[in-house]
Amino acid sequence: MGFIMDGLDAEDYDRTYGDRDLLRRIMSYFRPKLGTMLLVAAMIVLNSAAQAAIPLLVSEGVDAIADGTIAAVGWQLAVAILLAGALSWVFNFVRQWNSARVTGDIVLRLREDAFDAVLARDLSFYDETPSGKIVSRVTSDTDDFATVSTLTMDLISQVLMVGFVTVLLFMRSVELALLTLLVVPIVVGIALLFRRVARISTRRAQRSLSRVNANLQETMGGIAVAKNFRQERQVYDEFRPINRQSYQVTLRQGFVFSSIFPVLFLVAGLATVGLVQLGGTTVLAGGLSAGDWYLFLQGVALFWFPLTSIAAFWSQFQQGLSASERVFALIDAPPRVVQTDARPAGKLAGRIEFQGVTFGYDPAQPVLRDFDLLIEAGESVALVGHTGAGKSTLSKLITRFYEFQDGRLLIDGQDIRSLDLGGYRRQIGAVPQIPFLFSGTVADNIRYPRPDASPEEVQAAAAAVGGGDWIDALPNGLRTDVGEHGRALSMGQRQLVALARLLIQDPAIVVLDEATASVDPLTEAQIQEGLDVVLAGRTSIVIAHRLSTIEHVDRIIVLDHGRIVEEGDHATLLARGGRYCEVYNTYFRHQSPNYRAGTGFVSVTSPDE
Repeated sequence: MGFIMDGLDAEDYDRTYGDRDLLRRIMSYFRPKLGTMLLVAAMIVLNSAAQAAIPLLVSEGVDAIADGTIAAVGWQLAVAILLAGALSWVFNFVRQWNSARVTGDIVLRLREDAFDAVLARDLSFYDETPSGKIVSRVTSDTDDFATVSTLTMDLISQVLMVGFVTVLLFMRSVELALLTLLVVPIVVGIALLFRRVARISTRRAQRSLSRVNANLQETMGGIAVAKNFRQERQVYDEFRPINRQSYQVTLRQGFVFSSIFPVLFLVAGLATVGLVQLGGTTVLAGGLSAGDWYLFLQGVALFWFPLTSIAAFWSQFQQGLSASERVFALIDAPPRVVQTDARPAGKLAGRIEFQGVTFGYDPAQPVLRDFDLLIEAGESVALVGHTGAGKSTLSKLITRFYEFQDGRLLIDGQDIRSLDLGGYRRQIGAVPQIPFLFSGTVADNIRYPRPDASPEEVQAAAAAVGGGDWIDALPNGLRTDVGEHGRALSMGQRQLVALARLLIQDPAIVVLDEATASVDPLTEAQIQEGLDVVLAGRTSIVIAHRLSTIEHVDRIIVLDHGRIVEEGDHATLLARGGRYCEVYNTYFRHQSPNYRAGTGFVSVTSPDE
């Protein structure tokens, strides 16, 4: 049992909705389709009436045979039965056609709302939630939501059918009708007993499927690494228990769903046996005609099926409700980055000031504590320090991807929390160490920040980066397809595209996770030329991995466990022989053209080493 349930806990943002709240939320999606829903309801009523008329007409035929009057009314009854069947088909077709359209429109809107919520989530949400699980909610769970729509239509139809048949039964025999209704509480009680079990098993099945999706997503993203290290068997061995867990949980769900119908039909069968015995005795005693008895038995058959279906819906309904609950939890997940106002950012100069900022990914373990830093507009600053010093944390706060717990972060003297977030981020340009390119051409990716950019502007931006020589190396120039995630291009070419994309964006503040960290010396020189163009006149924060970048910035800030321990330019800090000198010897010294292996640490008297 422990193995089967391992890893199926709710996400941090999950919440439990009551059935009434869920149904009210679901109905809000149906409300715009009220006109079509009324048409569907009318078709359901007419279809139910047409179906209920058929056994009534057959009953009249049975009585006509018994009375010897079938020759006079037989053809009329035949036409009436044929007409009732044809009308039932027409009404049902119109109902199904419009129901499908309503369901499709509702799922379309729900998926759009879910995707919009995904885009609105903070970066921390993606750090904590596997992308495969998010994809599962937007795709699989919204599809399961359609189950609610379909079952709702069927439920209304079955309820109306039960209503028509109940009236018909009472018209023929009050005693037998009351006996039939005595079984209703038993059937409903059994269905409600299954309700909670079905809800729990369905929720676990959906969580297990999301784990499978998350594993597949991660595997596809890292397939090159797995093949490079020949770890296909390990990847398969990791997938197998997750897949088997999904199988076991889904099997349990199937058992729950498949067990309710046999139980319900057993109860209905036993009740039917009693009604046949009692009804037959009544016919022999002359209290009921043969036609009425036949009508009653047909009515009971029509009564049991929708009744058991209605009861079973309570179990099947849980799949749709559970899916709805997961989708609504994604939509309702509270944001962690909260703006206090939405003042227009305007054209930023780029002055950044941290005032007593405290931040921790886990608030109980702060990365920054009472942190102060001033970066003037147009200044270029390099952040250096050992792993975990807080370099990336500062960049994430400046880009407003995370919410700090205390203090103030000012942009041009304005609290960052008071600015319109969309307008502010449009003036923030970021280039990660491994840039992400979308499927399409090089030109499409350069144009991404400004879809309205002309071909001439795209060409000019590309030519300004690295002198534009790199464009000639592309098979089709700017029309070259970059492939999935840009894999058709080399790492250096991807960085050059990312820099051209940044240039066409024209941001006021640039956050750079060293773009030259993973490229060859020739490409590094091209990228460095591009950086000179991109960073000119802009405030830039560089997470430094290369000596060439450090040497060009206005100020180097040395971080250690979220504190500034040194700051100044490259030569001054080297001469000081402090913490920067230690970091330099660890990470940067071997990149110097004067470096000689085995010469030991840089001394205070040789700052140019």
